[in-house]
Amino acid sequence: QVQLVESGGGLVQPGGSLRLSCAASGSAFSIYVMAWYRQAPGRQRELVARITTRGSTNYADSVKGRFTISRDNAKNTVYLQMNDLKPEDTAVYYCNAKVVGTDFDSSGPGTQVTVSS
Repeated sequence: QVQLVESGGGLVQPGGSLRLSCAASGSAFSIYVMAWYRQAPGRQRELVARITTRGSTNYADSVKGRFTISRDNAKNTVYLQMNDLKPEDTAVYYCNAKVVGTDFDSSGPGTQVTVSS
């Protein structure tokens, strides 16, 4: 089982930026499809962004043009650069790893992002 640890969350004003990081344990990082999910109070968890093993990306419509997901396989780390943050981006953000064709599915404990003036 992989251990995922998110970091980089915090309090930011509207229009500001944050960069989330997620470090994975072990040596199999390059085969994981990595994703960021978020869950706001009273709402279901939603997919924010995903990056495949080949670097293809997809985003939720609500964050397109503002958020960028990237990965560094040498550092076993996935990032989420968040720009032009809005109050509706406030949520706990979770890092997730999956392996295509298997039922492997692991998430980290989450990091809080609060966008408020």
